Amino acid sequence: MSKEIYDRGLAIRKSVLGAEYVDKALSNADEFTQPLQDLVTEYCWGWAWGREELSKRDRSMINLAMISILNRQHELKVHVKGAIRNGLTKTEIREVLLQVGIYGGIPCAVDSFRVAKEALAELDAETK
Repeated sequence: MSKEIYDRGLAIRKSVLGAEYVDKALSNADEFTQPLQDLVTEYCWGWAWGREELSKRDRSMINLAMISILNRQHELKVHVKGAIRNGLTKTEIREVLLQVGIYGGIPCAVDSFRVAKEALAELDAETK
């Protein structure tokens, strides 16, 4: 593992998903799940998200579409919140999910809209 890439990944992961969420994931890791946390932090966040050719905002849009089509609702909720942190508007998130409906199927879009609405409501509640 590269400490430099891991540290960059940890910083990016916290900036997108929120420090509280990431700290909880890391503190809940045990002997079985720690290697997964290391992989996610270094490879996904440090290596992929750490590349400068796409902005975090663009990467959020791509992730919303892919995670929606994969029907990973928990991850979608986390990444909707991250997309807001990365500068996407609710309107832009809606448009990504409409695009998912066309290319990934209406059931995918229906579930994704429901999860996104929950995530946005949670964010609104946090800011009140």
